[in-house]
Amino acid sequence: MSTSPPGLCDARTEVTSLLAQMGAHDPDAEARLIELVFGDLRRIARRHLLRERRNHTLQPTALVNEAYLRLANGSQDGWENKAHFFATASRLMRHVLVDYGRHRNAEKCGGPRIQVTLKEDLVRTNTFSVDILALDEALDKLAQLDARQARIVELHFFGGMGFEDIARLLKLSDRTVKGDWGMARAWLKCVLAGKA
Repeated sequence: MSTSPPGLCDARTEVTSLLAQMGAHDPDAEARLIELVFGDLRRIARRHLLRERRNHTLQPTALVNEAYLRLANGSQDGWENKAHFFATASRLMRHVLVDYGRHRNAEKCGGPRIQVTLKEDLVRTNTFSVDILALDEALDKLAQLDARQARIVELHFFGGMGFEDIARLLKLSDRTVKGDWGMARAWLKCVLAGKA
């Protein structure tokens, strides 16, 4: 018995099918895929931008467009499924924001860095602002120490994926994903607070 809402399995199957067709270089598949996933990509972009400073000049649609251009320029042969596609899109949105922050800092020659707000997702205390470039550097360091933990942070924090979906995507148990998330969150909290 399926626990998925009606139509959800159809949408997952259709996206996965379109991704496979894109890998086979079907020219119509990309247009159909964009129509099907654009709303979801905008929701992910809004989630990213909620953590940015209030006067950020990028809008969700611009962030989606830039990330999609990077997606389209990459290899389209290896999409496993819808979750893999959205996880990659979310990671690329993070990279777009980091590149934007670096470019902005270079223009200002030492001006203020872009601030991102970390809610309880990473820290179980009050909300506080963190420099997105510092967060990116911390995630890069975490990836060197434990690539799986860094991937889980990207998927959950930036991609908005639940632990069950992450477990399925990475072929891990829910318990392993939750344990890795807890350790990664604690490590990042220390690094971002300057204690590590």
